[in-house]
Amino acid sequence: MSTKSTTKPILTGSVPAVNVGKAVDMLAMMYVSMIKKNRKMTLLPSVMMWGPPGVGKSQAVRQIAERIELNTSVKVNITDVRLLMFNPIDLRGIPTANEDKTLAVWLKPQIFDMDPGKGIINILFLDEISAAPQSVQAAAYQITLDRTVGEHKLPDNCIVIAAGNRVTDKSVAYKMPKALANRLLHLEIETSYDAWRNWAVRSGINEKVTAFLAFKPDYLMKFDSLKDDIAFPTPRAWEMVSALLNNISDSIEDMYTLIAGIIGTGSAVEFRTWSRVFEQLPDIEMIFDGKRPRAPKRPDALYALISSMARYAYEHRTELDRIANSIAYADTLPPDFSTVLMQDYMNISDDFRSELMKIPEFVKWLRTKGRLLNGFD
Repeated sequence: MSTKSTTKPILTGSVPAVNVGKAVDMLAMMYVSMIKKNRKMTLLPSVMMWGPPGVGKSQAVRQIAERIELNTSVKVNITDVRLLMFNPIDLRGIPTANEDKTLAVWLKPQIFDMDPGKGIINILFLDEISAAPQSVQAAAYQITLDRTVGEHKLPDNCIVIAAGNRVTDKSVAYKMPKALANRLLHLEIETSYDAWRNWAVRSGINEKVTAFLAFKPDYLMKFDSLKDDIAFPTPRAWEMVSALLNNISDSIEDMYTLIAGIIGTGSAVEFRTWSRVFEQLPDIEMIFDGKRPRAPKRPDALYALISSMARYAYEHRTELDRIANSIAYADTLPPDFSTVLMQDYMNISDDFRSELMKIPEFVKWLRTKGRLLNGFD
């Protein structure tokens, strides 16, 4: 049931391709290590994340910030700069006369006004860098190598991360000059359903979205640079669909037109047709109350069931006695499905596995079926 990446890397073989989860793990580990050793961030190279639209590059930066805060005592501030919106002169600031009106001085742009104090880490996120004209990319030389902007120096506690689409994605993208490219640590971000689901569970993504994509993981990313579609499924698009279902109406039928405007009509029809499987599900609250309603047999319904249980557990994660009831029920499901559910439970938060270890039913499940988790790493 474990799935591989759903997009293939297309940069040269000299650049490693990783999913969002792996990129977050590696980069957060690097920054946390520097913070704990009390080292300056200027010792590290700036990072460039490449990937198709909507793959999760911006989300990765937010996850890195959260991971740093979780594993250190620092507060992280993110400054998001869309270089496409800037002219080269904008990065330097506004010229004005000095006090005796003999020299020009440059007022620092507010976006670069960062807190240099202890207990703070600043992340300067240069998004859409490949969409910026080469003149603006050239102005980024100083930022990525010298951590300076014109006459203004970034603080020592500043991390610089850039992101952009590849030229082959047919988005607005300019070829990066090699002089700039050589100043960066490059990662190509590929789409991985497994990594996305791990993030989705702890982020409260709607259970109908996670269930549909569990059954049809190829629909997580349908970006095709050879087509002219303007609405298509991507991880970012599914997050928007989830926001509609969580905040406006849980009815896919009611939200259909809006959903189609995000992921396209073809994918929306598939999603709407498949979602009728939810009508066959047992009452989720009954399961968490310790009752044993009959479980469905069909794989599509089982995917819907475990996604609904994972979402309910996320929303009631402090009620360990009721989660214990759901684990006992999950033990009666086909092993592959109960394994996916336990993996989801462990991903509710970074420290939730330690909470689960307090539940005898979970410890029993680990003892009898825990070996199956090896296929879901």
